[in-house]
Amino acid sequence: MSGILWIVVVGFVAGIIARILSPGPNNPSGFILTTVLGIAGAFLATWVGQAIGHYGPEQGAGFITATIGALVVLFIWNRLVARGIISDPGGR
Repeated sequence: MSGILWIVVVGFVAGIIARILSPGPNNPSGFILTTVLGIAGAFLATWVGQAIGHYGPEQGAGFITATIGALVVLFIWNRLVARGIISDPGGR
């Protein structure tokens, strides 16, 4: 259970940093969407790290890899919004 809590906390911070590192018109706006972005990135980084054997079954992604995972999720978000596959909730 503490592993999931660690992923959520690190993911939150990673989401904020990913938005700072990758500014753009299609970035998700708002506190909740940024948090979800970071948590998704941390889960992605944890899953990939466990799949390649870098992390054990009870370990979560570190801060740097969670930030990289959040950047990957942000890149995918930007591509989906740019193609019109999903709508931009922050765009007016």
